[in-house]
Amino acid sequence: MTPEILAIIMFVTTLLFLLFGFPVAFTLAGSALIFAFIGDLLDIFNFRMLFFFPQRIYGIMINEALVAVPLFIFMGVMLEKTNIAAKLLVSIGDLFGSVRGGLGIGVVLVGMLLAASTGIVGATVVTMGMLALPTMIKAGYDEKIATGTICASGTLGQIIPPSIVLILLAEMFQGANEEAGLMTGDLAPLPVTAIDLFAGALIPGLILVAMFIIYILIVARLRPNDLPISKINKPKSLIYKNALFEVIPPIFLILAVLGSIFLGVATPTESASVGAAGAALLAFFRRDLSFKNVSEAAITTAKMSSFVFIILLGASMFSLVFRGFEGDAMISNFLTNMPGGEYGALFIVMITIFLLGFFLDYIEIIFVVIPLVGPGLIANGADPLWLGILISLNLQTSFLTPPFGFSLFFLRGVAAKEVKTINIYKGVIPYIFIQLISIALVFVFPQIATWLPRLIN
Repeated sequence: MTPEILAIIMFVTTLLFLLFGFPVAFTLAGSALIFAFIGDLLDIFNFRMLFFFPQRIYGIMINEALVAVPLFIFMGVMLEKTNIAAKLLVSIGDLFGSVRGGLGIGVVLVGMLLAASTGIVGATVVTMGMLALPTMIKAGYDEKIATGTICASGTLGQIIPPSIVLILLAEMFQGANEEAGLMTGDLAPLPVTAIDLFAGALIPGLILVAMFIIYILIVARLRPNDLPISKINKPKSLIYKNALFEVIPPIFLILAVLGSIFLGVATPTESASVGAAGAALLAFFRRDLSFKNVSEAAITTAKMSSFVFIILLGASMFSLVFRGFEGDAMISNFLTNMPGGEYGALFIVMITIFLLGFFLDYIEIIFVVIPLVGPGLIANGADPLWLGILISLNLQTSFLTPPFGFSLFFLRGVAAKEVKTINIYKGVIPYIFIQLISIALVFVFPQIATWLPRLIN
């Protein structure tokens, strides 16, 4: 048996265990260790390679960029726990409620603002599902339109910065870029940072928001009975006052976080600390800050951060053993010899990631797939920045694609029993196609993703 065959068996075995629902981190690390022992017994794997694992752990733990992950999580959880997000949703819903399809537009805009301030899909979908969905159903909205809009808007947190996905992708692509440099003889490749991906994702994210709104307006025009005009009993002066009071502070916080990053004033980690502190101060001035809220936010942050980092450690063990079987060289050769060159290889990888999104979580895909295919694609000529944005848009669809789309589960968990699950699944289908169109646009016009990063650098 050759090392390459054992590498393929290891990958397929790991994938099957993940599909059956086994814990991600332990599956990755456990499969790697089992196959490392098998490879050592067959004399096709040098067990001494595992001695490099502590060094990898140390590299992860001292990585300053990854500190931004728990800070951004705390920022988002704090905004959700202190009802700032809920009040934002109510005020914008009132503001657009008098327009046909206005509630749907309001949900999209709130999803955009929450994406830029929280970056947490679960919190956004749950908040909007609890508040907006009953209002939309009561107003006469079609269930499929209402549920699909909420699910899709919640996923905007994966593409609009600051996004946890972009931070993790930046980390993975930095390593992939360095490996690609070794393959091509470029010992000093241009770095791919979280700032680059933040800037690159901003315009595609706004385009996606615009496409969501256009879709709602088209449906409102073609099927007006499915998106009726809401009756708002509040005076317009009060609606405008509430909107101003609820919208301006979060926008200011977003500008403080993103502006400091794009202007080069602060690193993503430093801006994340500003965002975390800003969210706490915002809650304080609104008299929503309490020991209970802070402690709950801290506990949630610790759990979510631990989940991310332990998967990262498991993925590091997996990639180390996979490389020991020369699996990285095998995949690189496969992508290089693919018909159609760079674009043919990229097309196959994007299709694979999209299909994996039906069954796997985005974190699993990032930590398992990107280290395997990233070096080969970059060595084949793909711009790592452009590639990162394409993959982030692709990963966004994993939250909507059945049967395991997390947005679907989040909404199903808070929606009334009268809301049919099949309508939730049907409702997201148009938005999945819209997201695929956005991927195609960035694929055909790379400048959409690369113009802003090049401008600020």
